[in-house]
Amino acid sequence: MNLNPERIATRERLILTGLYLSKYDSLGLKKLGFESFVEAFNVLGYAMASRPASIKNYRDEFDPVFPNPRKGWHKRPMRACCLKVLQEYQNLDFESFTGLVKSFVLYDENLWSEFRSGAERDDKEACFAARLATGIAAEQYFESVHSTIAEFEGYALENTTHLGCGYDFRLQADTLEDSLAVEVKGLRDQNGSVSLTPKEHEAAAAMGDRFFLFVVKNFRDTPFHEMFRNPLLSKLVFRRNERVVVQVSWLATV
Repeated sequence: MNLNPERIATRERLILTGLYLSKYDSLGLKKLGFESFVEAFNVLGYAMASRPASIKNYRDEFDPVFPNPRKGWHKRPMRACCLKVLQEYQNLDFESFTGLVKSFVLYDENLWSEFRSGAERDDKEACFAARLATGIAAEQYFESVHSTIAEFEGYALENTTHLGCGYDFRLQADTLEDSLAVEVKGLRDQNGSVSLTPKEHEAAAAMGDRFFLFVVKNFRDTPFHEMFRNPLLSKLVFRRNERVVVQVSWLATV
């Protein structure tokens, strides 16, 4: 049994996620913080840079094996790739399996705990689903559709999420001055609030029409997007929101 996500291929990750959702059904959904299978398929599918339908199909593949309300693909034998995964991971316990699925989308519980509010720390499961939808799932959605957007035609895409430059993607042109910037936000519902960090707000103000806010909506059902060019001068109204955070550390003299 391989529990190192870096050594598990994308297809096997999708199969394992389908196995988890079939085996643990509503308990698995709750543990991951999703309110429906549709939401789970959408968020996990995009977060793994795959089609949401892929996870659904793998879940259906395993449904005849487990006592859940669905019949799944019961009229034909299980595919060899799924049977192999089932035999290898069928004895993995619930907590370990949950951790494995979370690791597929680079979710680090210890890292997130440093940035969560008190309410979020009390509801780890909901935090996972919300963070995934508003973060990596939305970013992967953008990567999957950006080539179809007229404003970005002819540009080369660069992921800048880990560079701290105030936006998630750079659309590169011949010169840096002609390049575009895209900040991606995600919403679980059709409407909601989005916020800009000071760095993002500064980048939006400096770049003007070269800065795009790309909002992916409705992960609970059918995701779609809305894009705002120069968002600070768009129909959106941003209000300054200040919050005081008390950070405690422990010091020792060595």
